Amino acid sequence: MYKDYTMNQLTLPLDLAVIIPEDDIALAVNALVESIPETEFAPFDHAFGATSYHPRMMMKIILCSYTQSVTSGRKIEALLTDSVRMMWLAQNQTPSYRTINRFRVHPHMDALIQEAFIQFRMQLEAQALIDTDAIFIDGTKLEANANKYTFVFRRSVEKHQEKLRAQSKLMYETLYAEQIVPALLEESEAVVTADHLHTMHQALETVETDMTETIDATETVEERKAKRSERSVIRKTKKKCADLRDRELKYTQQLAVLGDRNSYSKTDPDATFMRMKEDHMQNGQLKAGYNLQIATNNQFVLGFDLYPNPTDTRTLQPFLHTMLEHFRHLPEKIVADAGYGSEANYEMIMDDYGRTALIPYNTYHKEQKQRHQTDEMHPDNWTYDDENDMYICPDGRPLQFERYADRTDKYGYTRAFKMYASADCTGCPLHDICIKSDRQTTKRIQKNMNLDYFRAQAKKQLSVEGHRNIYQQRKVDVETVFGNLKANLAFRRFSLRGRRKVKIEIGLALLAGNLRKFNRMMRTALEADTKNGDPSAYRDGSPFFLVFRGLYVPAPFSVICIFCCSVFL
Repeated sequence: MYKDYTMNQLTLPLDLAVIIPEDDIALAVNALVESIPETEFAPFDHAFGATSYHPRMMMKIILCSYTQSVTSGRKIEALLTDSVRMMWLAQNQTPSYRTINRFRVHPHMDALIQEAFIQFRMQLEAQALIDTDAIFIDGTKLEANANKYTFVFRRSVEKHQEKLRAQSKLMYETLYAEQIVPALLEESEAVVTADHLHTMHQALETVETDMTETIDATETVEERKAKRSERSVIRKTKKKCADLRDRELKYTQQLAVLGDRNSYSKTDPDATFMRMKEDHMQNGQLKAGYNLQIATNNQFVLGFDLYPNPTDTRTLQPFLHTMLEHFRHLPEKIVADAGYGSEANYEMIMDDYGRTALIPYNTYHKEQKQRHQTDEMHPDNWTYDDENDMYICPDGRPLQFERYADRTDKYGYTRAFKMYASADCTGCPLHDICIKSDRQTTKRIQKNMNLDYFRAQAKKQLSVEGHRNIYQQRKVDVETVFGNLKANLAFRRFSLRGRRKVKIEIGLALLAGNLRKFNRMMRTALEADTKNGDPSAYRDGSPFFLVFRGLYVPAPFSVICIFCCSVFL
């Protein structure tokens, strides 16, 4: 015996919400988007032209498709006719893939995603699913949608520009000596710019026109041949001048695009070439990508941003500003790994933001080992005489204070050092292991007192039992998010180009990851309540289900029966 199955029976279409399970991801997506204030959707409104799809509906279907690892506009369009949850979210509306793609890169999508993160965090805090006392920060590199071989490197551009300007200077001096061009450079100027080359090109055109008129007026064959030879030289010089001008403009434009970066891709100028963990050729090949920084708690992403520089050290300051200004969330404890432990970052967290930094410095873990603590040759273990301001080496020789020194890096941050030196280390039995150079007779060390203070504070904070447990949670908390993003959501490479569009794309992916985790927690809790005999207890207490319940209340079964009978009668 088979179950009843027929293709000829007339069935009435029911509301799709009836067949969607109460723990489906579509309900979480719907509730989150509905929690966003109406004012955030106002920029999408327009007074002229044809009516457009509602931005709430568009946001729901795009976000729901990202939770299913579907990021292609055409595949999202196909889901609108294949997936029940997508048909319910869209209420059977079918926008085309062009409409979906245009909405996804709308200029206001960035602010809309930020508001979605804020609403999601507020709901997590209301249910005590996250700890509001700390955030865990880390970064990863994601490959850009750019050609791996259309690269521009600063070192190559500067080298070619230097050679080009040497040729331009030689051409200018030659034309000035022949009185073809007037004086274009002042005594203080040593660089021939593109404007100078353009002026030289115009002067050569004038000379060429005059020579052409002279040739036309000359009747003697020999003189005409001589004039043509001179004009040929002028034409070659003019062509070379135009080539130098165009190349100078190209190099200047490339340096402007580079900014303070060392490379970029021609197909996506906002992407920088970095070393990726996914190196299938195992040759350390550089790929165009972005540095993604996220802040998490309990494996929920609370904020994010993208940066073009591959190192994490210089991303912390702008990222904390983004967390405070755009996501309106910066708790008391900032937790990150040793890659963020620099003097500038410690100073910024403590002085500018007044927060606690649970960030080890680069040698923190090394200093915890007994081998380092018992190494008498390391200057950190030498005796310091506070009264005389000097260090005592293992051989008992004093290193007196010599001078102060300031060093400013290429990013404008200045570090202050105190230099110490010994009088004479000749005859010291530890000379060979203490001083590496045979010609050096004195031992010199440098101390950054400001950095030493911040290191002592970091070591003190990390030694507290509660803080140590929080720092140990960092790896479990933030690294899991990256694993879910790349493995479960299969998001390893961007499909859009340009930092603004790419930021929208990764924002949708991270928001989808949050919803998947939240929905999994809801399902687990719902199953537990079902086993206990009260499946409605958790559903009624959840803000997500409260929102959904206010939007949709299914009709009683008797009403459906009466409606069906009236139709058939």
